[in-house]
Amino acid sequence: MPTRELVSRDLRRLLLGGAEMDYVLVRRRGRRGVGLKIDANGLTVNAPLMTSVASIEGYLRASEQWITKKVAEWGAKRVPAASWADGAVLPYLGQSLVLRRSIAARARVEIQGGELHVASADSDDAVKKAVVAWYKRAALAHLAGRAFTYARGAGLPMPRVFLSSALGRWGSCNSKREIRLAWRLVKAPPELIDYVVCHELAHLRHMNHSPSFWAEVERLCPDYRRLRDVLHASDHHYRSF
Repeated sequence: MPTRELVSRDLRRLLLGGAEMDYVLVRRRGRRGVGLKIDANGLTVNAPLMTSVASIEGYLRASEQWITKKVAEWGAKRVPAASWADGAVLPYLGQSLVLRRSIAARARVEIQGGELHVASADSDDAVKKAVVAWYKRAALAHLAGRAFTYARGAGLPMPRVFLSSALGRWGSCNSKREIRLAWRLVKAPPELIDYVVCHELAHLRHMNHSPSFWAEVERLCPDYRRLRDVLHASDHHYRSF
């Protein structure tokens, strides 16, 4: 297989969908075709070294409907950066917590009613660090608890549960019966958390995504199809920090 060596990376602009759209053109030696990628950073075009810009942009115009649709979908998923000001709202288990700040030499975080009280040094970085540490503690307790509850109910051996900081996937499972769940998942409603937990527990019986695997997911979580769709549509809300 030829090495796809990066040769150039250029920002370009093209009229698509009645508006000018920026895109990043990446040239790689050894690449054979034009590939499109649309994510939170916009449109990236990967192309062979010798393919002309005219040919590439002709391909983009032919794919205009798909590109504009995907860019719009990502635009709808953008979430403002988290605020660490007193009175800011933070998601937790599908509900909202109001951030309350105070100054202290040693960081402390606790829930009081619908408020998250954070005593820390008087800086946004210190507050964020304290809040994230609290989220991780709360996540391990809740996620491991749900995993153990479902495993007992399904007659599965207790898995080892670890936290992950991954942004691209909510969970994973390996052949050592170790389940890793993203700590940010604790921001989501409990029913969505349970779907992810059941998905990973099903891998303890089927280390694949075969029909047998999905049948096991359905046995553990009968409403998994709806919950999977809801999570896919809303998961950007839980990735803001």
